Amino acid sequence: MRVPILDLKAQYTRIGPEIEAAVRDVLTSQQFILGPEVREFEREVAAYCQCEHAVGCASGSDALLLALMAYGIRTGDEVITTPFSFFATAGSIVRLGARPVFVDIDESTFNIDVTLIEKAISERTKAIIPVHLFGQCADMDSLNEIAATHSLPVIEDAAQAIGAEYAGTRAGRLGAIAAFSFYPSKNLGGAGDGGLLTTNDPALAERLQSLRAHGARKKYFHDYVGMNSRLDSLQAAILRVKLRYLDEWAEARRANAQRYRQFFGESGLTENEKVVLPAERTDCYHVYNQFVIRVKDRDRLRSHLAEKGIGTEIYYPLPLHLQNCFKDLGYRRGDLPVSECAAEEVLAVPIHPELEPSAQSYVVETIRAFYE
Repeated sequence: MRVPILDLKAQYTRIGPEIEAAVRDVLTSQQFILGPEVREFEREVAAYCQCEHAVGCASGSDALLLALMAYGIRTGDEVITTPFSFFATAGSIVRLGARPVFVDIDESTFNIDVTLIEKAISERTKAIIPVHLFGQCADMDSLNEIAATHSLPVIEDAAQAIGAEYAGTRAGRLGAIAAFSFYPSKNLGGAGDGGLLTTNDPALAERLQSLRAHGARKKYFHDYVGMNSRLDSLQAAILRVKLRYLDEWAEARRANAQRYRQFFGESGLTENEKVVLPAERTDCYHVYNQFVIRVKDRDRLRSHLAEKGIGTEIYYPLPLHLQNCFKDLGYRRGDLPVSECAAEEVLAVPIHPELEPSAQSYVVETIRAFYE
């Protein structure tokens, strides 16, 4: 049996005609840049995320960069974030000349350990970026309380978490600004790169709209030095089709996660801690962009699964504080031990909505056979 880590072809088989019709409409209109499809998509995502404003951009990485630019982050500033995330979380900070200050993660959720944030705040701290990793929101009540005490904006990195909820509130309105990604592997994925920001602040929304278009509110009249980062109409049209299925897909992912828990439990792998399953907080609605287990002898297990036709991925093999390009920040191995340990043990197994129960059973049985 072959079980890919993601099966976008299966998704396309179901909704292909709708996507093709949407693309044809854009081609017929010949409105490709910030046209009506983008405006409608922004309106729909704002409503979906329970926010007043949404601003489309070219990628999730640009969304983070634009959020920091909107707050005037610059050389000498510090931004607190997690080392256990995709590169863009810290890369966007460094691109503006600021310094990422890394705080270790919670061992069970992989999200930033909020209890460590306060001691990381200095007079140079200008913002906090929590990451809602793998589809589960960070501990936002505690984090927002700390941020409010120090008058710091919270920028949600919600790239993997559209539709996720914390205490009944959706990702996207849990901070001052949220950044989303529509990379094809995301729960809401386009046919290429795409991103978006949400906010309830009209002034911030207006600034973001300007910054994504070279800092111009009016064509050829520039209030800021911005960038060219616009969500194009073809992507918006495709994403509008997919948005209609997003909740259904999230429920399918959650059902697959529950089935994994059942199968792993029956296998005995969790009892002897050969496999540690991802934690789901009771106050969160987890949308499982990834189902990430912790295992011993991870790399040999991954090779074994590949030989048996099972796709996996490692998110992430090296924490950001140990990346070569950030060595001038002065971090050393051992500084953030929970993140470093996770990097050696995590393994994502297939969780996509089209996954069949028989395929999940095969994944678990293959893992059990490896350890036996």
